[in-house]
Amino acid sequence: MAAQLHHLADRLLNTPLLIHPAKAEVLLAVLAGRIGVDGDLGIGPDIDATRFVGSARRESGRSALTRATNGVAIVPILDTLVNRGAWLDSRSGLTSYEGIGAQIRDAAGDPEVHAILLDVSSPGGEAAGMSGVADLIRTVRQTKPVLAFVNDMAASAAYGIASAADEIVVSPTSILGSIGVVMIHADRSGELAAQGIRPTLIFAGSHKVDGNPFEPLSDVVRADLQASVDAHYDTFVGLVAAGRGERLTMDAARATEARTFIGAEAVSRGLADRMATFDEVLAGLSRRPPARRATRTGETRMSTSENTPAAESTGISIADRDAAVTAARAEERTRIRAIVTSAAAEGRMAQALVLATETSLTVAEAEKLLAASPKEGGIDTLAARAGSGPEIGSSRDHAPPEAAAERAVAGWKKAIAAANQRFHTA
Repeated sequence: MAAQLHHLADRLLNTPLLIHPAKAEVLLAVLAGRIGVDGDLGIGPDIDATRFVGSARRESGRSALTRATNGVAIVPILDTLVNRGAWLDSRSGLTSYEGIGAQIRDAAGDPEVHAILLDVSSPGGEAAGMSGVADLIRTVRQTKPVLAFVNDMAASAAYGIASAADEIVVSPTSILGSIGVVMIHADRSGELAAQGIRPTLIFAGSHKVDGNPFEPLSDVVRADLQASVDAHYDTFVGLVAAGRGERLTMDAARATEARTFIGAEAVSRGLADRMATFDEVLAGLSRRPPARRATRTGETRMSTSENTPAAESTGISIADRDAAVTAARAEERTRIRAIVTSAAAEGRMAQALVLATETSLTVAEAEKLLAASPKEGGIDTLAARAGSGPEIGSSRDHAPPEAAAERAVAGWKKAIAAANQRFHTA
């Protein structure tokens, strides 16, 4: 455990943090007394202990990374956030950005999921890695609704992630904000001097040992560290404004001066959109919305429904309407063909088919999501995997292996048939 504490110290000291200062003080106090001492932090329970809603087993019988209920995937964003934290288990109280991103990508490509709910209860964490998750959420929300429920803290990096969602919902006691950056330097020179210890640093490169704990910060080093904090702060407020738009601009985010706000005040200041309970939010998302169409400057997507209004009610001639529908269908076939034949689709054909036939993503957006996803095996490989039993994250109450394998193959055939039908529909 001592080795793990030193890893924590490396992540906490001399690096920009998007974390509530009270949490930073607690971590520093814990580390000060425990570095080099065996023991168990005992920060909190296993993260899975808080995940009572939904199941990782889908109605089709397959397993997924995320838990879902009624077509709503629930992604937990809990405790202290770190960029990559596979070396610690969930009892350490850490959640990694890479894990959050993997769950969001899984839900985005899941045809049995129509909405994503971020269950946020975190004081924030590392600056590195947070913006990537926020960028991913803003991309995914173009095709599936993404809602953040603050249950009951979204501070600093956690608020940065929540701000990328379509909507932020809070309870009367939810705490939001702390839009700022902090860096901690531990000067242990006085402590070592009292013990009769005087470290000697031998190095090459004038800035190699900047911020070391064995001496006070010089004015030059302090200025360099402050410049790093300022740069991260500029990025942070820009990211919040990109997600919130006019609801919380860059100037408004800066004007909070990293304060936190509770419940109704967070709504009135534009940090959140409304108040509700978790159950109310989940029930609202469970009612499947109409298929979302991406809206972008200079782009118009037309419906290809056979129930197009007659010329008398639309103000255009039937010939013009039919020509427009034909053009839209041709454009859609071209889009689908470009996605499934792209280089990014190689080894990821299952997700490529879903993105092409079940979403309105552009070719570039689909390629971006595909490139960020792991490659898969072919139909035979997946059927074999289904037949071998549930994978990581599945529930124990699974169907017999033979049935799972049959469903896997049938699912592939259905997706491919749907794609072929769209290719050849006149």
